Amino acid sequence: MILNLTDLSSESLQNQIYRQIREFILSGDLLSGEMLPSIRFLAREQKVSVITVQRGYEMLEREGLINSRRGKGFFVSQLHDKKKKKLSEKKLTEKLLPLIKSAMAEIGRAHV
Repeated sequence: MILNLTDLSSESLQNQIYRQIREFILSGDLLSGEMLPSIRFLAREQKVSVITVQRGYEMLEREGLINSRRGKGFFVSQLHDKKKKKLSEKKLTEKLLPLIKSAMAEIGRAHV
C-alpha cells in the first residue's frame, strides 16, 4: 500500500492517511479481511509519528471500515456493496454541501 503524504497540504497527515486508506477500501483495492500495516510499520515507512497513524486508523475504525483484533493488528471490515455506496455518497454530500451553500450565497449577492 503506497500512500502519498505531504506536509505541504492544508489537510492534516492523519486525515491524509484516513482519506487515502478509505479510498483504497471503497474502491476495492483493499479487500475485506485484508491486514493493514501495523501502526509502527506505517509510521516508520511514511516518516510520521505513531500517534498520527493511530489517529488515522481510529477514524477508519469509527466509520466501520477497519477493525482491530487484539494482538493481531488491523483488518479491513467486511463491507457489502450497498454499505460502500452509502459511505461514498455520504462523503460526497459532506464535500459538496459547503460548495453548494457558498455558490448559492454568491448568487444571492450577485442579484442584490
